[in-house]
Amino acid sequence: MFDFSAVLNLPIIWGVLIATAVLLYVLLDGFDLGVGILFPFAPSDQCRNKMMNSIAPFWDSNETWLVLGAGGLFVAFPLAYSILLPAFYMPIIMMLLGLILRGIAFEFRFKASTKTKKFWDYVFHAGSLVAAFCQGLILGAFVSGVKVDGRNFAGGAFDWANGFSMLTGMAVVAGYCLLGATWLVMKTDKETEAWARRVASYILGFVGLFMLLVSISVALINDSIAARWFSLPNIFFLAPIPIITALLFLLIWRDLNRQHQGKLLHSLRPFFASQLVFLMGYIGLTVSIFPYIIPYHYSFTEAAASGPGLSLLLVGVIPMLPIVLAYTGYCYFVFRGKAHSGASY
Repeated sequence: MFDFSAVLNLPIIWGVLIATAVLLYVLLDGFDLGVGILFPFAPSDQCRNKMMNSIAPFWDSNETWLVLGAGGLFVAFPLAYSILLPAFYMPIIMMLLGLILRGIAFEFRFKASTKTKKFWDYVFHAGSLVAAFCQGLILGAFVSGVKVDGRNFAGGAFDWANGFSMLTGMAVVAGYCLLGATWLVMKTDKETEAWARRVASYILGFVGLFMLLVSISVALINDSIAARWFSLPNIFFLAPIPIITALLFLLIWRDLNRQHQGKLLHSLRPFFASQLVFLMGYIGLTVSIFPYIIPYHYSFTEAAASGPGLSLLLVGVIPMLPIVLAYTGYCYFVFRGKAHSGASY
């Protein structure tokens, strides 16, 4: 069997591929989860129909990246998979149940009568909220670290339920709400856009507060993280991350509160700036825990599969990625523009 490990750093390449898949999932599925969380609070049924139509062409394909990230972890880093999966059994199962629930509600709502539509609205909201909160729980528990004995998980069934993971759970819910609200600013008009602007302005403050609390808490979790961020000269090299994040918050706030709502730039930019805020947070977390894939026990290199195995997987994945990316881009291009409240998108 061929082996590229002599010329390529395969664990790092696979680490980058999985991290990219997870990031794409967060950016793409985050906004439709956010729309689901905000769903019951919309001012009218017509607004809810418009919200649903704005995500209908994308919501299922967005979850492709979650499958790629989880599948990649399983085949490329089997040690990480065998330790992390039992550590997060319960929040993973709850997250999957939430995703299934919102998928069922999504399909049934289109055929529901006036009496039952309200029920499916709340099911869609509950599924989105549970899925988003559990993703935050898993993130917080992962960054906190898990108990490991040799090459096995040695903790309890509820180790993931700590204060930091609850904080990150609420932070992810708030962040997804911001993505959802700014998506609606971009994809809807009139009453729905005006409502989404008010919601996004309100949530923006909570997102900023949660990012500040999570950033401070991460630095307190492990001495090596604090040393990495606050030692010299690292503090100067890493300073652009919080500075750019703060500037993005200011830009979003200004765009959301411009009086010229009809101007295209002020409708588009809040969503993409919100995604860049997520990107900055993701880079910050990556800087904090790198090179660990099982914080703070095993690095990417130590947890990776064999060189021939990673090489074979790479040959299979590399041709598929451009196809998936091209399909995703084409889908967003075809369904560009404002969504309507009628039967068509």
